[in-house]
Amino acid sequence: MTRRQVAVFTALVSSTSWTGVHAAPAPVPLNPPAESTIPAGPEGDAIKLGKLLITDTRKRLPNNVGNGLNCSNCHLSAGTVAYSGPYVGLWGMFPEYRTRGANINSLQDRINDCFQRSMNGKAIAYDSKEMNAMLMYIRWLSTGVPTGIPVVGRGMGKVDTALKPDPIHGKQIYTQKCASCHGAQGEGLKNETGYVFPPVWGDASFNIGAGMARTYTAAAFIKHNMPLGQGNSLSEQDAVDVAEFVTHQPRPLYAPAKNDYAKGNKPKDARN
Repeated sequence: MTRRQVAVFTALVSSTSWTGVHAAPAPVPLNPPAESTIPAGPEGDAIKLGKLLITDTRKRLPNNVGNGLNCSNCHLSAGTVAYSGPYVGLWGMFPEYRTRGANINSLQDRINDCFQRSMNGKAIAYDSKEMNAMLMYIRWLSTGVPTGIPVVGRGMGKVDTALKPDPIHGKQIYTQKCASCHGAQGEGLKNETGYVFPPVWGDASFNIGAGMARTYTAAAFIKHNMPLGQGNSLSEQDAVDVAEFVTHQPRPLYAPAKNDYAKGNKPKDARN
């Protein structure tokens, strides 16, 4: 290679920030499309059904939900809120490698993972009307988001995992800030049609294999979103403490969790 070729190559590397590993793309704003953009016809019908299944999951899919939750209990406002597992942009992010199972997962895999863990229930058939409706809804929500680019607020966000949880203080925070909605024993709040606020432990809550059963995952969600309508009113330490208290209360087991992170990269708050 001549000196000129070396100089050109060096300039190319410098200008593209290429170091042998692709840099993570910068997130784009989370801007859900207006409902007025839902098309007419079968595609629009599927999008609307997908949203309904996400907001009324327990009643619409009783054979697949084994507890008292709806998808929208974690994916707030039908998956449109930052740092509460938004669906916006997910269409272009899958298939995706996930360390928990050390596999490349499809979006269908990811949805069923939630049904089996967070909903303590059963997987939905990949070719079912219901699965396709949820996929159509997620695709529509992802309108305008470039393929492979995450949105700001994807997932649950993060908290400082160096913070040491104090479950005794967490119980105090729960009593003061959470029990009025979720119940003194984590049982949730019911009316004649179902749960107004979801159960956060016990048989009607998510099982031990759910992401929300992990202290720091739950803490990030709590920090950004709870108490409802008062997100970011708790300190990170308070969020970690109350998450430690809640996640370690009794809840359903999930036998396959014993295989989580079998190939390494196990987080310190993993529940297997």
